[in-house]
Amino acid sequence: MLADVTIHPSAIVDDGAVLGPGCRVWHWVHISAGARIGAGCSFGQGVYVGNDVLIGNQVKIQNNVSVYDAVTLEDDVFCGPSMVFTNVYNPRSAVIRKDQYRRTLVKRGATLGANCTIVCGSTVGEHAFVAAGAVVNRDVKAYALMAGVPARQIGWMSRHGERLTLPIRGNDVANCPATGERYRLAGDTLTRLD
Repeated sequence: MLADVTIHPSAIVDDGAVLGPGCRVWHWVHISAGARIGAGCSFGQGVYVGNDVLIGNQVKIQNNVSVYDAVTLEDDVFCGPSMVFTNVYNPRSAVIRKDQYRRTLVKRGATLGANCTIVCGSTVGEHAFVAAGAVVNRDVKAYALMAGVPARQIGWMSRHGERLTLPIRGNDVANCPATGERYRLAGDTLTRLD
């Protein structure tokens, strides 16, 4: 289904791919036949989307990102320029491991910064924020701010994308500096109160 979709003439959208209304597919993008994509998504120059890929609504995938098989992106995910997904944990050119893909899930509202890497088998929690260049090799909590190689949690982010003044662990409450939304930290879990 390609109703109300903008596709640049240089892009390839294979027969069978499903894109929701309002999607924008830019220069030299390739979307494979099995891809299932929601409404209002944007695919920047040089993006590749595999067959076994599910993408929600309002997802933004910036230039030069490959979304390989076994990746699911929920609504409102942001993939920064040249960030990387993997789907085989221990690849070898001479060993076929297509039956060993590890699934990756990026939950609603998460941000994956430019040039970061998400190692397959990981789940990135809702509204988490992975900094540019970070390498995620384990699950990420909702609202966590991750940085480094390998990535470690260095703070918390609001749903609006603002850093919260909270310790990594403890019991405290903080407000988003942009929206005023309130968040409660209980141990090592952050929840939005509003």
